[in-house]
Amino acid sequence: MEQKVETTETQVESSAGSDANGSNHISRVRKLLCRRMLVGIKDGRFFLGSFHCIDKQGNIILQDAVEYRSTRRTSPSPMEQRCLGIILIPSSCRTSCHVDCSIDEQLSLLKVDQ
Repeated sequence: MEQKVETTETQVESSAGSDANGSNHISRVRKLLCRRMLVGIKDGRFFLGSFHCIDKQGNIILQDAVEYRSTRRTSPSPMEQRCLGIILIPSSCRTSCHVDCSIDEQLSLLKVDQ
């Protein structure tokens, strides 16, 4: 029984050690918390809300979200809006994602570590 516990602890330590770059990604995502985020999905709708979280699969949760959709198929059509509250946007539906922040913050988020 003790042997199984030791093996599990070793596996957890090795997986945590190999994911040192993961903590960098987590800190970047934490900087985005509670910021206004505009997410576009495949059917042409957009959701604007406060970024709450993202999971390992890339699904995003927005709080106080508002849905914007075109009322007609023509290009200069007016947008209709609807208040939704808290929503989950699957990564498979997402086409774009924009965060409301300064240019310096955008550049720091885009910086690639070598």
